[in-house]
Amino acid sequence: MAVKIRLRRMGQKKAPFYRIVVADSRSPRDGRFIEEIGYYDPTKDPSVIRVDEEAAKKWLSNGAQPTQTVERIFKTAGIEK
Repeated sequence: MAVKIRLRRMGQKKAPFYRIVVADSRSPRDGRFIEEIGYYDPTKDPSVIRVDEEAAKKWLSNGAQPTQTVERIFKTAGIEK
């Protein structure tokens, strides 16, 4: 099973916020997920980013692949592989 760390879209139309989740790569974008490890709100100025560092590092060490956007968020939050 390929595991990805990706964004799950939440919120109303034209006012999205995202949860950073660990999910099977075959599940739909807003479908089932294994664990929620963070929150990202690009509508605020500056953008709000909250990430559980321990959980993120645990999943990265276990082989989960972050998407490009999540990788950028992790760099901003100071989380490296």
